[in-house]
Amino acid sequence: MTQDRRTQEIKEAVRAGEKALISLGDAKRQLESARNWGIWDMIGGGLISSMIKHSRLNDASSCLEKAQMDLKIFRKELKDISDLSQMGIDIGGFLSFADIFLDGIVADWMVQRKIDEAREQVDRVIMRVESLVRELKAEKGV
Repeated sequence: MTQDRRTQEIKEAVRAGEKALISLGDAKRQLESARNWGIWDMIGGGLISSMIKHSRLNDASSCLEKAQMDLKIFRKELKDISDLSQMGIDIGGFLSFADIFLDGIVADWMVQRKIDEAREQVDRVIMRVESLVRELKAEKGV
């Protein structure tokens, strides 16, 4: 691979990583909103807070699907840079929390736990992608 081509591949990987970070940030914000509405729901917020929480969960799910697609593209771009392919990102199982639409305090607590787990997963992936993008930028001063 020529130096110009390598630089181009690194730039493409950086762009893909930055796009994935935007999607992950959107997902994180939706999960935080769902978490906040979930807390309100657990302390007696009623039907309206429950509906808003589930709406935010649906929004988060859509954002997570987009993030997953962006992460797949990022992983592909990393593979295009042969000696950097060991930097790869593993997203297997990353987005595997189920939609739970039950009501009651136990169900609400379970939903909160799932939201928190998803937020933690998103945070871990954000940190990994940020690290990879920094490494790519340092590779050629991109």
